[in-house]
Amino acid sequence: MADAARLRLFQLVSPALPVGGFSYSEGLEVLVQAGRLADARALRGWLEAELRRGAVAIEAAALAPLTAALRHWRDVEAAGPGLERGAPARQTLFELDGWLLAQREAAELRAQQLQMGQSLLQLLADLGWPLPGAAAPAPGAAPRPPALAWPAAFAWAGLCLELAAPDLEEAYLYGWVANQISAAVRLVPLGPTDGQRLQLALAPLIAERGAALAAADPRDLWSGGVGAGLAQLQHAELYSRLFRS
Repeated sequence: MADAARLRLFQLVSPALPVGGFSYSEGLEVLVQAGRLADARALRGWLEAELRRGAVAIEAAALAPLTAALRHWRDVEAAGPGLERGAPARQTLFELDGWLLAQREAAELRAQQLQMGQSLLQLLADLGWPLPGAAAPAPGAAPRPPALAWPAAFAWAGLCLELAAPDLEEAYLYGWVANQISAAVRLVPLGPTDGQRLQLALAPLIAERGAALAAADPRDLWSGGVGAGLAQLQHAELYSRLFRS
C-alpha cells in the first residue's frame, strides 16, 4: 500500500473518527453479566467466533459488492445527466444495504448501524465527497446524505479514500475488534495491557479473515446471530449510560 493510502486508512480506523462507534458494545455487557465473558481468554474466544461466523464477517464480505455498486453509481453520475442509467447500481446498493441491516435483529442494533453510517456519510460530504446524486438541501439547511448503514458508508469511505481490498476489509474488522476490546476493558473489567495483548494476538486472524472475506459472497455466509441481537435488545442502553455517568 502506498504511504498516502496507508495514512488515509489509519484515519478511517482512528477512534477520533466522529461517528460514535466507541459508545456501542454490541450487547457485550449481557455476556459479562451472565458470567460468560469473565476474562481475556473468554473474550478472545467470543471475538474469534464473531470474526469467523458473526455479522461483522458478513458485513466485511459485503464491502466489495457495495464498493462496486457505489463506484458504478459514481461514474454514471459523473458522466452527466441521466439518473436512469445509475438506477441498477443504486438498486443493488440499497438492496444489499437493507439486507445487511436486516441481519441486525434488534432495533437498537439497526439504529446503531444507521447512526454510524449517517455520521460517516455526513463527514465525507463535509470533506467534499457527497454520495452521487445527493439532493441539494433547502436554502439555509445543512445537506443530509441518503440513509445508508455503516457497512455501505464504510465502503463509500474506502472508495473516496482510494483504499483497496483486502486492506478495507481488514480495517473494518480491526475497527470492530478495537471497539469491542475497548468496551471489555471497562465491562469485564480487563486491564488495558491485557486489551493490547489481545489486539496483537488477534492480528493474524484479522489479516486472514480480511483476505478471505474480500473474495467471499456475503450471502453465502449468512447466519442468524439471534443471541447477539437479543442481548443488544435487552441491554441496549446500559453501555451508553456507562459513558455518560
